[in-house]
Parts: sequence; structure tokens; C-alpha cells
Amino acid sequence: MDQVSPEDWSPQFQQLGLSDRMLSALTALKFEQPTPIQEQSIPLLLAGHDVVGQAQTGTGKTVAFGLPAVEVCDPDLGECQAIVLTPTRELAQQVGSVLDFFARAQGLEATVLMGGRRLSDDFANLERRPQIVVGTPGRVIDHLERRTLQLGRVRMAVLDEADRMLDIGFYPDMRKILRRSPNDRQTALFSATIPTPIKSLIHQFMHEPEHVHIEPEVATAQGINQRYYEVADRDKVHAVEELLPELSGRTLVFCNMKVTVDRLVSRLRDQGLNADAIHGDRDQRKRDRVMAQFRSGDIQFLVATDVAARGLDIPDVQHVVNFDLPQTPEDYVHRVGRTGRAGAEGSAISFVGEWDFDQLERILKLVGDELARGELGIYS
Repeated sequence: MDQVSPEDWSPQFQQLGLSDRMLSALTALKFEQPTPIQEQSIPLLLAGHDVVGQAQTGTGKTVAFGLPAVEVCDPDLGECQAIVLTPTRELAQQVGSVLDFFARAQGLEATVLMGGRRLSDDFANLERRPQIVVGTPGRVIDHLERRTLQLGRVRMAVLDEADRMLDIGFYPDMRKILRRSPNDRQTALFSATIPTPIKSLIHQFMHEPEHVHIEPEVATAQGINQRYYEVADRDKVHAVEELLPELSGRTLVFCNMKVTVDRLVSRLRDQGLNADAIHGDRDQRKRDRVMAQFRSGDIQFLVATDVAARGLDIPDVQHVVNFDLPQTPEDYVHRVGRTGRAGAEGSAISFVGEWDFDQLERILKLVGDELARGELGIYS
């Protein structure tokens, strides 16, 4: 960063009102142009507004709220001044690593609080009196109750992927954490969708927020062979077994429930296949080990819930299987985009159960003729 001169700064980022140190940090990280969510959110947050950002994963939200969060903190005050809540441990780690770089550039401390880690590590990190805390709601509540974390000096609170936190059941925790922070704090909420409980959070805990809405990218990548099969829920495992001969290479399978993930992994292992799971009930060390094995190719089939896979740095895969259809068409595009990257060919297979036809219609409306219907031999 010390080798970066003002001539190197991105002109587009300069227009957003960021400090010199943050402009140098962005240049050191080779950021050249802000994404739409960054371009619209950063000036509003720097001006002190509350912001509701509606945007998908992968649009650059971390930098959109991370830079303003760093800018509001005072390095001379050894208290938590910015708190960021995320739905999963993986996303907490990812956000924490980005904010840690920007924080250190400004002379600040940042730490991550999440389940799956020893509490003694948390205590040691909190003793460094970090100004920025990134955490999953459950672990943050744990430290609030232990009084090892205080939020009385918080200047900015960020809810990242609020709809996912709602899905997991963190709604009461989000409310409790916001209540523990000052009423005059600044609040930023980012969410792909804004269901009614999230609207209630906005109404109760935010002050005249500015709304930023980034339309999701509709197009799926070129070179992805997309098919769907109508299959009864009870037959889905048999459908996977029928399709196994064509599922060579790294394969990512999405299920909507943890119990389904575990059952499918068990059946794949019965077939002599290298398969493992990622979901919320697995501790962090196991999840890290599974991801390392999947990246190295030691595991061919990674079976995951959407929540656990969200925000994960998953390498290119040859096949994506939607064992269960996702809840929104945008989630379908996001899942399918895990394959067919950088011009490579890939396949995306989706099972449509007896209760899924409304979801299928919405997905077809979004992606059109690219998603073709296939026929399974088990019904011939």
C-alpha cells in the first residue's frame, strides 16, 4: 500500500468520497471499478444514511458495506464500533478476511466470531479490543450473554444476507443484537429478497433508509446443458443413481434440508462413490476439510444445503444437480452458475417434484428455452 501513489487510484472509486487510505487499499487489491451496488451504496453510507440494499450474492456487497464500516471507526477507541452479521460461518470468514485487510490499512482491529471455533480463541481475539466484529448471530449472542462483547459504542450495524438469516431461524437473534446497540447507530441491511419479517426489521430498526435495488443477472453462463426431470420425491435417489454414468468429474448437489443431504451422501457412498456433505450441523473443521478434499478432487460429490454453500469459494464443477428446486429463480441462476465457468462446458440437472411446478414455471419464465425437459428411464 505504501508504494501506491494518488496517480494510481481508480477515478471511479475516487468519486465515491472514500478516504485516501481506502483508495490506496483498493488499488493494492487491484480494484479498478465499483460494481453497481458499491457505486450506489458507498456514498449513501458515507453520508450517514441507513441503507437497504437488495442484491444477489456475488455483486460486491462486502466492499459496499465494508469500506463505510471501516471509515466510521475511530482507531483510538478500543471498543466495537461496527458489527456485521452473516448467516453462515463460511460467509463470516469470507467477509472477515476482506474487512481485516481494510481495517489494518486504517490502523483498526477486526475479528470474526462464529460457531465451530474454540471460545478461548474468541476471548483472545476480543482482548485485542477490535473495533470491527464480523459474526454469526448465535455466537455473537453467546458473547453478549457472557459480557465478553459490548455493543454500546456501535456506530454501524450491518445485516448481510438478511433473508438467509431469516431462513435459518436467526430472526429473534437479529432483533436482540440490534436492540443491544445504540438507537442512533447507522444500519445497513442487504438481502436478495425482502419478505415480510425483513420489512418489519427495516420498519422497527432503521431510520428513513435509502433503498438500493440491483436487478439480478438473468442469463446463465454459455455452454451449460440445462435439463429438468419430473420425478416423485420418493424416486429422487433412484433418479440420481440412473444419471450416475454421466456425472463424471466434480459434482455439486443441492438439497433443501440437512436430513436429505445426509441420506443422499449415504446412498452415494453405498455405490462406492467419494461423497461428503456441507451443512449447518457440521463443525467448522469438518467443513473446511471437506472443502479442501473437494477442491483437490479427493471428493467427487459434494452435497450441500443452499445456506451452507452460499458465499463459499467453490471451484469450477462439471455438474450441478438440483436434487431439490431452489426457492427463487435467481437462486437457480446462482446455483447453475457454479458450472460452465470460463468457457468450459458443464451440465445442470434439476428434479421437479410433485409440489414444484409453480417454482418450475417461475424458473422457466426467467431462463426460457435454455432449460429443456428430459425423460427418466425409471418411468419408461
